Amino acid sequence: MALQDLTPQLRTRLSRMERAVGWFVFLATALLLFGFGYYVYHTAERKGWFVMKAPFFTYVQSSAGLNVGDPVYMMGFQVGQITAVHPMPPRDRHNVRVEFEIRDDYFRYIWTGGSYVKINAAGFLNQRQLEVTRGTNGYAIVVTQPVSVKTIDELKQLVTDAPGQWQLSQDVFDENSNLAFGAYTTLTQTNLERIAELKPESNSIYVYDNTVNRNRIVASWDGRVHHYKIFTPGDDTAWLRAVEAPPVSDQLQAMATQVQQALPNFLALTNKLAAVLDNSANATSNLIAALAEARPVITNFALVSAQLREPGGPMVWALGTNGNQQLQSALTNANALLGSTDTNLTAILLQLADITSNLNAQVQANTNMLGAISKTVADADDFVQGLKRHWLLRSAFKTKATNAPPARAK
Repeated sequence: MALQDLTPQLRTRLSRMERAVGWFVFLATALLLFGFGYYVYHTAERKGWFVMKAPFFTYVQSSAGLNVGDPVYMMGFQVGQITAVHPMPPRDRHNVRVEFEIRDDYFRYIWTGGSYVKINAAGFLNQRQLEVTRGTNGYAIVVTQPVSVKTIDELKQLVTDAPGQWQLSQDVFDENSNLAFGAYTTLTQTNLERIAELKPESNSIYVYDNTVNRNRIVASWDGRVHHYKIFTPGDDTAWLRAVEAPPVSDQLQAMATQVQQALPNFLALTNKLAAVLDNSANATSNLIAALAEARPVITNFALVSAQLREPGGPMVWALGTNGNQQLQSALTNANALLGSTDTNLTAILLQLADITSNLNAQVQANTNMLGAISKTVADADDFVQGLKRHWLLRSAFKTKATNAPPARAK
């Protein structure tokens, strides 16, 4: 049925329905486009499509476990991704070149001193990942400040016009090859005079304006010539040393080989351990038997110790049950003996006193007795001295020589 055949009421309702459907389709399309745009923006922000990135590369022994698009980490953060993995040409001393990008601001942590790439194991399926270490000293490998070469005279005018704005982009050495001024040194008139005295090549030096920054990498440090130079894609100055750990499969293979080599020794050790356990069991059984035999000894020792703990127990145990009575009798007899000895000694002393008193009385009564005894002793001495001088008996009275010192003359 044609639209003209409809009634005005139906045509009005149909027009309203068409407008409602049109608005619904428009709103659905707008929401779909907005969701798709948000998804694209979020993905671009997550992957760093709108962030400045610095390209680097390194060399590894094997590409196993490394794929394009794999993340690159620094200090535990995902800071970039691998952009290329390809083998090196024949006769090259390197095996595989791995190129990767580091997002801003993380590439500003990569310096000449302390920054390198660690190839770590990332799983048990031979997967590996790149981790870049943070630099601790030195110069930034890549920078966003443009580098220029200017003469000393030009720099003197620039430093006068804008003090503190110009800095060195190179190392300046003296005549003894000692570092006089390092990169990033702020230029002053005094510094320029000293640099002019060192007579640099072409009377020009590498400098940069610290107020100018680009939204891309424009210069990189070349340690071979000790200055920053204009950066180009694929430049060899963005190289980082790699510390490559063996893949997990190689580590597992080495572990299996080591276990296989140690297995015979382990089996021998288990056999020795079984023999030790058997000997221990036998020793335990023998010890149990010895303890059973030693039980009476322990019982007797307990009885003896109980007797020794009683009052007078050691004496009874040493001398027997009658030893105490016998010892008491011996002490009584010894006491009686001592009493009788005291009495007898008193009597003897009294008798000696009587004898000495009688002798004294006789001596007092006979006054010539002491003179006769003295004369007898003197005559006996003269007789002995005469015998000593006689030639026949002289040898009998010889004295042996001694080590005694000679008598002093009076």
